[in-house]
Amino acid sequence: MNLPELFWNASLRDLKRGFVEKDDCYICLLCGEKIEKGIIYPEDGLLYEAGKYICIHIEKKHQSVFNSLISLGKKFTGLSDHQNRILRLFYEGKSDQEVQKELGTGSVSTIRNHRFALKEKERQAKVFLAIMDILKDKDRNAPQFLEIPNTARMVDDRYNITREEQENILTKYFPQGTDGPLSTFSMREKHKIAVLRELSKRFQKGRIYNEKEVNGILSAAFDDYATLRRYLIEYGFLSRKADGSQYWINVNLNEKDKDSQEIKPESLKKNLLKTDESKESPVKNQEADMDRRKLLKQAYKEIKPQAGVYQIRNTINQKVFVTSTANLKTINGRKMSLETGTHMNKKLQAEVNEYGIDAFTFEVLEVLDLKEDGRQDIKDELKKLEEKWINKLQPFGEKGYN
Repeated sequence: MNLPELFWNASLRDLKRGFVEKDDCYICLLCGEKIEKGIIYPEDGLLYEAGKYICIHIEKKHQSVFNSLISLGKKFTGLSDHQNRILRLFYEGKSDQEVQKELGTGSVSTIRNHRFALKEKERQAKVFLAIMDILKDKDRNAPQFLEIPNTARMVDDRYNITREEQENILTKYFPQGTDGPLSTFSMREKHKIAVLRELSKRFQKGRIYNEKEVNGILSAAFDDYATLRRYLIEYGFLSRKADGSQYWINVNLNEKDKDSQEIKPESLKKNLLKTDESKESPVKNQEADMDRRKLLKQAYKEIKPQAGVYQIRNTINQKVFVTSTANLKTINGRKMSLETGTHMNKKLQAEVNEYGIDAFTFEVLEVLDLKEDGRQDIKDELKKLEEKWINKLQPFGEKGYN
């Protein structure tokens, strides 16, 4: 299991709430799903701004931050199976007597001893964090690692590249300089990432390219431009629309870059109406709230999010998992929950762990038709559409994960 760098770099406050806030979006630390600011998200017939919707996402997708963090396993939490189970029972609000009864072993005093041991573990963790934080200012020999692109699908040792290593790799494979042609693309995966990072600089941030333009830029570097394009997308440096009509360079989440690379409706790029309650009168605040609600409704009509049913298919044994979403744009965010081992479907998660995420494809089965007047129960219709496809594909037992 590989957790993204964004997760490890998050503050304790961000880890507790399960997301980080960026200039243009909120990002779920548990699955990597990005909730863009300036977009209105429908849920159960209500409209939510991004700041509220990220909390709803965590509750519906992950149940709770606690549940997701404690499910990471001993490698990440340092907890034994017994300690893990005890903490889960504490989280459920059970008393020492109820925990002892649930476990069926020891006594109430034994449970209290466990509480004491866990408290000691908490104190040790605080001291260790303080030590590591102080060390950052003193360890002048620590290498500077290059940032990892925010959309990298699987973060592992391939991305363990220092700036010095990057310079040596580029000198080797760009004999005429980094603006010149690439000598070969037959190299170690780690070297490919260094080369791809450099090639991504040939694209202008914030600009949308068509496929012909992308091919033209890459062909100047290497004859097999299609392979370069595929790897740039695979390793998270380049993104594209599903139909391949638009391409753009990703902004690294670890860099202080305020330029947004996401494709957004022009009508939603403007900030929503804001009020300062400390300076406005109650009447003006009420009027501003009414204007704000009108703006939210108008924005909702403009974005027309696509709801639909999709499947996650195992390309090795052809088993599928069928599910639905009120916003098909968020499908890619589901991949990270599988990559980090936090997906709620245990059968699907087990086979992703066995075969690897690259063995699975995410395919839209049907998009829900939305009425112009908005008079429909999207949640109910989406549920019926999901049932239709489940009945059709029968993704049970040997055929699937449902």
